[in-house]
Amino acid sequence: MTRRLKPVDAVIVGYGWTGAIMAKTLSDAGLNVVALERGPARDTSPDFEYPRIIDELRHGVRGDLWQRLATETVTIRHRMEHVAVPYRQYGSFILGNGVGGAGVHWNGQLFRADPVDMQIRSHYSGRYGRSFIPDDMNIQDYPVSYTELEPYFDHFEKVCAASGSAGNLRGTLHAGGNPFEGIRSNAYPTPPMPAIEGARRVAEAAKGLGYHPFPMPNANTPVPYTNPYGVRLGPCNLCGFCDLFGCFLYSKASPQTTILPILTGRSNLEVRTDSMVTRVLLDSDRRRATGVVYIDKDGQECVQPAELVMLCAFQLHNVRLLLLSGIGTPYDPTTGRGTVGKNFAYQICSGATMTFNEGVHINPFIGAGGAGQIVIDDFNSDHFDHAEHGFVGGSAIFGGATGGRPIKQMPLPPGTPRWGEKWKEAVRRSYRHTTTATAIGSVMGYRDRYLDLDPTYKDAFGQPLLRMTFDWHENEYRMAAFCADKLDEIARAMNPESYGVSSIKAGTTYDTRKYQTTHLTGGAIMGSDPTNSVVNRYSQCWDVPNVFVYGSSSFPQNLGYNPTGLIGALTYFSAARLRANYLASPSRLVDA
Repeated sequence: MTRRLKPVDAVIVGYGWTGAIMAKTLSDAGLNVVALERGPARDTSPDFEYPRIIDELRHGVRGDLWQRLATETVTIRHRMEHVAVPYRQYGSFILGNGVGGAGVHWNGQLFRADPVDMQIRSHYSGRYGRSFIPDDMNIQDYPVSYTELEPYFDHFEKVCAASGSAGNLRGTLHAGGNPFEGIRSNAYPTPPMPAIEGARRVAEAAKGLGYHPFPMPNANTPVPYTNPYGVRLGPCNLCGFCDLFGCFLYSKASPQTTILPILTGRSNLEVRTDSMVTRVLLDSDRRRATGVVYIDKDGQECVQPAELVMLCAFQLHNVRLLLLSGIGTPYDPTTGRGTVGKNFAYQICSGATMTFNEGVHINPFIGAGGAGQIVIDDFNSDHFDHAEHGFVGGSAIFGGATGGRPIKQMPLPPGTPRWGEKWKEAVRRSYRHTTTATAIGSVMGYRDRYLDLDPTYKDAFGQPLLRMTFDWHENEYRMAAFCADKLDEIARAMNPESYGVSSIKAGTTYDTRKYQTTHLTGGAIMGSDPTNSVVNRYSQCWDVPNVFVYGSSSFPQNLGYNPTGLIGALTYFSAARLRANYLASPSRLVDA
């Protein structure tokens, strides 16, 4: 029998970055709030305590912090005419689970979106002509500009103790920062970490080629810092266990180290863990949400009535909940009509591995998710003339490794056997003397790349799995080849003993077995009206105005950066409008 609970003012689905921001916003406003998290409760102590947290087999291989795919996964196919099959073993991307979500095991690289990326269709059409954008490329402008978001980028960086060097401070360019970035109102709240040796060598080569390397902006603070909420973070010690791990030093910004401490004990906020939301409930005319249904830790189905529903889960989960709940019109790639599931995108990566002689000590075990790395932004966004290259978008190039963990971070020279005596000798010979550079490429939205409900496979609760239809397009092949050439140029300039460049080749299909990033976007995109989007500029659903959807599901196309900075800025932008206008008079914040 379904258990019906006492109504509340607001229910939050997912308790990661966006869930924490909205929990603070709504509880600050005096609302009675329930946050539902599908996974377990987690905090720095005891869950990330040293030395347990640096168990690479437990966390980096077996994924103790990840969602269990046996309970719920996605199905994947390359083409609309193919039959999708379940993603049964982690490879291409990982899905977070538990309080903090992916904000626990992210690597801390914290970028702002480029101003051009916020207005991508109008910019490329204006500079290169409308015909430059392929007919099947569904890119569109965000309904909010970089300038409008700048104060919220700034605030999120302060919350996260972000470190870096400003390149464009109040319209004045500063040496050592990113000369291509949008105008910043303030410097980073903490200084950059000095470059690790591998990054220093990549930067030196890039400068010699006329490029503009700068310190990686990241949320791994190098100094003690107290954020605007009074939460204190400690300095990073470059342990090399950032991505895929929780931080035991309170150095990497996460919900646990920035926001959640001030929410503990609030009488008007209840957090229920091990609570899997299965759908959003709607009234009879399907224009207003009345709450959510979830399965609690004992397997009991519960109804939580609420006046306001905030979808703050991971990108894939937000889209699936919209589809399962019948909110909005599912996207139809044949007709191009509908919006829910539209414009799913990933990222495309290329990499270079450089091995030096035994007299050059790279020492990759000294590293962090972002701290100590460098970035080359010359080939990202529209920072270069695309006309002769024939593709939209670009890649940021990261120099230096995030660590040197013994199982998953063992780059070896090209041609090294995968096991045996020669493999062991190559590890002994090259481990301390090898570094990497990686190009993280943007991916555009396309008419035939989307998410919907799988007609065959179901989860442990009998509900359809989310189906992903995705593969690369010619645009991405061209961009990957371009970036591989730049990586090759930089690697040669470093004068290593040997090096190799890996990249997607033209005609190669999307490979689910190899990890690239967990930067999945789209499916509940934001736009200027209900015909081209699921949510408006304030992340409010067009069709059901008391439902708000947060996270990278709102991105109309993907970036050549990590998405967290833009996610944070969009969430704070929405929170400000919601607090100032919606709570006093619940209604559409933008006219349809």
